[in-house]
Amino acid sequence: QVQLVESGDGSAQAGGSHKLSCAVSGSDERFCLLGWFRQAPGKEREAVASIMPGNPSTFYRDSVKGRFTISYDSANNTLYLQMSNLTIDDTAIYYCAVDRKCRGEYNYWGQGTQVTVSS
Repeated sequence: QVQLVESGDGSAQAGGSHKLSCAVSGSDERFCLLGWFRQAPGKEREAVASIMPGNPSTFYRDSVKGRFTISYDSANNTLYLQMSNLTIDDTAIYYCAVDRKCRGEYNYWGQGTQVTVSS
């Protein structure tokens, strides 16, 4: 049973930084794609960033480019999202997820962790 457990729930000041972690366990499979999503109140869930552990390929939505960095520690099976220069619009519940075969379908999801940015 694959499990994704996020940590890093908390608050930050606008302009500040915050880091999220996602521990992946329950499988020895080498997943093709891992990503971070977020959902703000009253809004649809949106993709934030993704990474293919097998190569340096990453994706960022335009609004976070240059501010967020996604990384994956394969030795510890942990996905990270380093966020900097935060804005109030970054306030959301953040989810990590796994797309096993890069088929455009995320198969496993974490429970979500709240990030609140205040001015």
